[in-house]
Amino acid sequence: MALFNFFSKKDNKKDLDKGLEKTKQAVFSKLARAVAGKSKVDDEVLDDLEEVLITSDVGVDTTLRIIERIEARAARDKYMNASELNGILRDEITALLEENRDTAGDGPDYSKRDGMPYVVMVVGVNGAGKTTTIGKLAAKLKNAGKKVYIGAADTFRAAAIDQLAVWAERAGVTMIRQEMGSDPASVAFDTLRSAVANDADVVLIDTAGRLHNKIGLMNELTKIRNVMAKVIPDAPHEVMLVLDGSTGQNAFEQAKQFTQATQVTSLTITKLDGTAKGGVVIGISDQFKIPVRYIGVGEGIDQLQVFDRREFVDSLFGE
Repeated sequence: MALFNFFSKKDNKKDLDKGLEKTKQAVFSKLARAVAGKSKVDDEVLDDLEEVLITSDVGVDTTLRIIERIEARAARDKYMNASELNGILRDEITALLEENRDTAGDGPDYSKRDGMPYVVMVVGVNGAGKTTTIGKLAAKLKNAGKKVYIGAADTFRAAAIDQLAVWAERAGVTMIRQEMGSDPASVAFDTLRSAVANDADVVLIDTAGRLHNKIGLMNELTKIRNVMAKVIPDAPHEVMLVLDGSTGQNAFEQAKQFTQATQVTSLTITKLDGTAKGGVVIGISDQFKIPVRYIGVGEGIDQLQVFDRREFVDSLFGE
């Protein structure tokens, strides 16, 4: 059994329902207005539905794909009752998310590669929740019996290093750090070398979250990758982009910048609790064709959840 499955079984559905409550209320209140007084799904309802999805941060391109799916279904079924629109929308969003599922199947098992630790480089802008995500993931891995090392390679902010140290202590894992202003690649190199020497299973490398310019970002991340490869030839095995879901459309721009700067292989979308912008998960999953691996639905150390597409839609639309 993949370790990914172990995580999924431990997730708390109540946390997911609670975390998506504001998004659910916002979407359904708009949807109710869109179909008020309508007996069937016609062009006017579809136009209103398009507006509902776009204003729910699903994104224009993904919204148009969903509308096209519903139009095709309407043409096939000849008649669609407006009261059934919730269920139809649910079916089509689920199908869309299933198309963009993780090509790795059950996801990573965080097992060693040729006797070397599995390395995850974590990227994202400052404030997106990188540090918190690393801490929560480290705790999950530790609880699953993995020996975890964290590298504090965001050396441009003393607060980032200190915050990561707090999370490492909470998770009960080892963190490698240097002084603020040190070369991030040097920290990554030291972390991997120490992890290999101490037979670690997983290494999580934090990086600076500055979107100063695309060229500078690309050069910095490339240097870190190249230096890590000197210790573990195929590192990093995963590049995880952390996005703040509460920023809505800004998260799309962040994803665009980072996917152009480096090869991103997985996404984590944080801060979905307390926001009505949860629709951004649907759009980002669809537009970037990169698997959403985790979602953050609370501040607790156990509130980083494996992204289960069906559970997500169930929570959004109700069981």
